[in-house]
Amino acid sequence: MTARQFLRFIAHIRGFKGAEALARVQAAVGKTELDDVLDQPIETLSKGFKRRVGLAQAILHDPPVLIMDEPTDGLEPNQKHAVRSLIKDMAAQKAIIVSTHLLEEVEAICTRAVIIDRGRIVADGTPAELLSRSRYHNAVTIVVPTAQRSDVLAKIKALAGVASVESAAHAALVEITAFPRNRALIVEDVSALAVREKWDVRGLRAEAGRLDEVFRAITTHDTARASAA
Repeated sequence: MTARQFLRFIAHIRGFKGAEALARVQAAVGKTELDDVLDQPIETLSKGFKRRVGLAQAILHDPPVLIMDEPTDGLEPNQKHAVRSLIKDMAAQKAIIVSTHLLEEVEAICTRAVIIDRGRIVADGTPAELLSRSRYHNAVTIVVPTAQRSDVLAKIKALAGVASVESAAHAALVEITAFPRNRALIVEDVSALAVREKWDVRGLRAEAGRLDEVFRAITTHDTARASAA
């Protein structure tokens, strides 16, 4: 089947006929931007367009609940953006459950995240709540020339709100990450210190946290941690 034939078939088995069937197909095609490939056989389409045909048939009958498995897998960046925007738009009218191993997807589109490990729910909250459990929540990374490493390390360690500091060298530059005590905000303290000391700052960023780190911490069992250690 071509994409057009397939979507018309889906409209028919969903019980739509005539003008209503055509309207449903056109609406689904418009939302998933399939116009350019409608008359190509589905087997000749790229993985990304096949994903979009699948999405079009799933939303054609406007279901109140939509379950999606890896909805942006195989899509190039522009297509990912389009699908994510569509999901956000639909979320106002329907419940959408997304199963994914792409943690960037969780941050981009989800209002609630559930982590399941070996059949058990081990975490349930908003993405922001999960990020707050990360060791990197409110951590600050500053990038300076390697020659300033010792001075920057010592003075950042001395800040009252800093619990620990780590560094990583990259050619002539070094990244120094300060971890806060009790997840406090320390970015203003670090940036003010950099200004006072007149460091040659090449980059400075604060982090909300890292979902991949939270995921590993929650799903790695004690035996595995002991083995890794």
